[in-house]
Amino acid sequence: MSGLLDHNGWPRRGEAGARVVAFGGGHGLSATLRALKHITHQLTAVVTVADDGGSSGRLRAEMDALPPGDLRMALASLCDDSEWGLTWRDVLQHRFKTHGPLDNHALGNLLIVALGQLLGNEVDGLDWVGRLLGAKGRVLPMAAVPVEIEADLETENGPTVVRGQSKVATAPGIVKHIRLIPENPPVVPDVLTAIADAEWVVFGPGSWYTSVLPHLLVSDLHQALVQTRARRALVLNLTKQVGETDELSAGDHIRVLSQHAPDFALDVVIAEPSMVDDIDDLETAARDVGARLLLRQVCTGAGRPLHDPLRLAAALRDAFEGVLGEVGRPETWLA
Repeated sequence: MSGLLDHNGWPRRGEAGARVVAFGGGHGLSATLRALKHITHQLTAVVTVADDGGSSGRLRAEMDALPPGDLRMALASLCDDSEWGLTWRDVLQHRFKTHGPLDNHALGNLLIVALGQLLGNEVDGLDWVGRLLGAKGRVLPMAAVPVEIEADLETENGPTVVRGQSKVATAPGIVKHIRLIPENPPVVPDVLTAIADAEWVVFGPGSWYTSVLPHLLVSDLHQALVQTRARRALVLNLTKQVGETDELSAGDHIRVLSQHAPDFALDVVIAEPSMVDDIDDLETAARDVGARLLLRQVCTGAGRPLHDPLRLAAALRDAFEGVLGEVGRPETWLA
């Protein structure tokens, strides 16, 4: 890929960059996509379809459609940075404020569902929205049908089972294991093609049990990710998520992923050193799944746990180019 970079290390104007498939949902995937579009336009986002809350949950229940919210956020993150692209991004993200049934519906959610119905194919609908935004990549659903997440929790009153993404994310207790319903949902063929053609696949950051892990529980998707010749990167969260990963250390996040997909190896784990509780433990956990640990400053530095798109892009570029430095050595990227 080095031949496609300019003297600053970014893709030359008009060049495509590496073929990358990014997995996740919500704000975590959005952060990764905003970073990745700085270094490649050969980008496919594969998005969870388990959301059952808010506008997405209402549309899913009323129309038996794929929940569009996370798909909308991924498309908005890939918009062209022109006035046209940014304006349509804002239109897509606009939420109605009314006292009627449209209250809190995102216009983009309605547009995605409408195009899916009009064209008779939800993937075609997503492609049309991408064209409207001038998207620097493509957005595809994790499965061709909506799925539910079911979790085994350990609570003060003993073991319990919770079903539904919104409930898993907020239920009191410690998540021990998750599964999908249906167990083997069908996968869009274009997703499998993208994985087979990829040079890199990227997981995280995001809600660990409801956005990151579900991809590895879809049988066909899991098999494709294990068999792909692509390198595999994991971007860790900047903070624990209240109600979902309260008890997990940075190293535990990798161990949980390995427990749910023991045959899935990684090549590099990217982490913000200032947010890691135990770097030695994290390095051990990374090594156990075949990965090197890349420590870089990737947060905004504004006192909030948010990924900075340019800093994360620089870290991903280093990973793609193999400029990993010394394993376990904290290095700060100065944008």
